[in-house]
Amino acid sequence: MFRFPHSDALCALTQPYCPQSVPPGLFDRAMAEVSRFHARHTPGYEAWLQANGLTVADLDSLDDWSRLPPVFANFFKRRMLLSPTGEDALELTSSGTSGQKSRMRYDRRSLEAAQFMVGRIFSHYGWDTPHAPCNYLLLSYEPQGRISLGTSYTDQFLCRFAPARRVTYALRPTADGHRFDLFGVVQALQSFAEEGLPVRILGFPAFLWQALQHMSAQGLPDLRLAPDSLAFFGGGWKARTSEEIPKQQFYQRIHQQLGITLARCRDGYGAVEHAVPYIECARHRFHVPVYAKAFVRDPADLRAQPYGRPGLLGFVSPYITSSPAHAVVMSDLATLHPGADCGCGLTGDWFELHGRAGTSAGRSCAIAAAELLETH
Repeated sequence: MFRFPHSDALCALTQPYCPQSVPPGLFDRAMAEVSRFHARHTPGYEAWLQANGLTVADLDSLDDWSRLPPVFANFFKRRMLLSPTGEDALELTSSGTSGQKSRMRYDRRSLEAAQFMVGRIFSHYGWDTPHAPCNYLLLSYEPQGRISLGTSYTDQFLCRFAPARRVTYALRPTADGHRFDLFGVVQALQSFAEEGLPVRILGFPAFLWQALQHMSAQGLPDLRLAPDSLAFFGGGWKARTSEEIPKQQFYQRIHQQLGITLARCRDGYGAVEHAVPYIECARHRFHVPVYAKAFVRDPADLRAQPYGRPGLLGFVSPYITSSPAHAVVMSDLATLHPGADCGCGLTGDWFELHGRAGTSAGRSCAIAAAELLETH
């Protein structure tokens, strides 16, 4: 039986945006603990450390976790990397809009840690309302049997924070796979407005944008959803990136046509390869919770960049034991900023997304990892 007291303690912190509440040295001890576990038990990981100039003994004195060699998130599209705790764990996949899907396993402690983080962040923003029933519009896939798609699993989980009176899905199953039910989405919004209960809209933003465009083109009157309604997005625009519009313009349209205030229109950043939640503050910046650290890396050599300089977005977090995804680099370009530059009152760093990077840097990193990991 494996034990992770430092990681468990970090992931159980109840103030997600208060760095001052983190006991001194706890993050370092938790990262060293999980990194040692993967070095000893996950095939190929110790060789990956050594190839990047680190030994297992170095982990105990490491305090700059940008030095821990990350695995490129796209590599999980090539191969599943598992520790012993991940062998019989829950498997989730990415949406695979680029033609390949990442496959990740989450053992119980890793999944519960990520879900606890979400719960604390929802509580921080006042969105954990167990006594206030809501109607839900889920801009995601209607489940058929066991849920394995990461975004669908997340949306189902997010419904736990307010009791569901009615649930409408945007992507409905057909004989030829799931299809977007545009008219069903519009009808649901209209009936929800008449009913008067708060509405929670969760999932892919592109589908709500298409519904709003349709309502405007058809001359349908603007709606006024209940004041406590919430629009919370995740998963990006996926295959509809050509339709993506500036976030503030999108939020303004939601406010105009549905009556949801701008402060209750939020985006979330995450991935099946990295389940730590990054949720916009009221000023729509992605602050890093105390459970992780973010780095922006130079695409040429993956060295951490200073504040204000764009590069590839990466994270470290000791929450995951089922896979060596505790240090990852995403395929997104971003710029990191100090918390004080936001002005919302949160003191933790926040990042600004610039879109997806080209594939050449990611592909080379993934292949480098593959060559080392696959030979062990």
